[in-house]
Amino acid sequence: MTPVVLESTLTCPECGHVKAETMPTDACQWFYECENCLAVLRPLPGDCCVFCSYGTVKCPPIQEGGSACCAG
Repeated sequence: MTPVVLESTLTCPECGHVKAETMPTDACQWFYECENCLAVLRPLPGDCCVFCSYGTVKCPPIQEGGSACCAG
């Protein structure tokens, strides 16, 4: 089994600002504020979190083969 990657680089769709962030393993991140333009990012339709929508790496639950993070 491939180890879970906990760092993802988010790219703001508004201004293109790029920042590496550590993903939480115990919660979804549904909002992210761009530190450059202050846009509040939300998941795109069909995605479970901002990392799945705007990151270079999907969130840990998706990496582990789940259908969606925080599906309860």
